[in-house]
Amino acid sequence: MTVREQLITVAILVAATMLTRFLPFAVFSSGKPAPRIVMYLGRVLPPAIFSMLVVYCLRSVDLMSDSHGLPELIAVLVTAGVHLWRRQTLLSIVAGTACYMILLQFVFA
Repeated sequence: MTVREQLITVAILVAATMLTRFLPFAVFSSGKPAPRIVMYLGRVLPPAIFSMLVVYCLRSVDLMSDSHGLPELIAVLVTAGVHLWRRQTLLSIVAGTACYMILLQFVFA
């Protein structure tokens, strides 16, 4: 790719990123409430995406391996427990990930 093509590619990416960031503010003015469909999607999409991530992360768990999926199960339970306790998504994800890494490195090594 030439330098000119690289610059054009970067310019297109910048324009697309700016469009996706600024378009909602232009379409939905601050004077009117958001449409019902937007409010509905804002309510149902985060849990749906989180559920898809859980399925994606657990899709390759081998229950017939030496650990029988215990590190994954324990990490999921820690993530759910921390989320129910503190109601902070980032904290629960970090706690579950740290638990999983510790289990893999020190317990089920």
